[in-house]
Amino acid sequence: MSAKDLGLDEPEETEDTFHQNARIKAHAAAAASGLPALSDDSGIEVDALGGAPGVHTADWAETGNGRDFAMAMTRLWTELEEISAPEPRTCRFRCTLCLAWPDEHDEIFDGAVEGRVVWPMRGAQGFGFDPVFLPDGETETFGEMDPAKKHSMSHRADAFAKLVAGCFG
Repeated sequence: MSAKDLGLDEPEETEDTFHQNARIKAHAAAAASGLPALSDDSGIEVDALGGAPGVHTADWAETGNGRDFAMAMTRLWTELEEISAPEPRTCRFRCTLCLAWPDEHDEIFDGAVEGRVVWPMRGAQGFGFDPVFLPDGETETFGEMDPAKKHSMSHRADAFAKLVAGCFG
């Protein structure tokens, strides 16, 4: 269930790290609801671009009419080409989960999946930058991969496994 589903306003993500932005969202929901709250912040980090787009991953897709991830992926590839980034163009999807309580205590769990940027875009599965992300050791992008396989190896799966081990293990 999202903050919007509960009638809560989504707080502005004003920080420069996944940890900080996940904390903003989880603590806002915990304070407003009086209940524990779980949030995530995630994105793709490209090494040749100094970690960009990183916490601004969704921002790269913003248009006046919603998000356009084909445009964002094209921008990513164009920026890599403009600096003649060497192959492999390494990157990772990163996810930070924050589990916050109303008393302001929280736990942070990080997940990541390593890979590289490929072009052209491949596949219509998934969302965001999935069609240009080829995980290490795989032959299919997240955009081509069966969703169950992708979800089992994703940055979110990694973060959730750490949350389960940390809270229930």
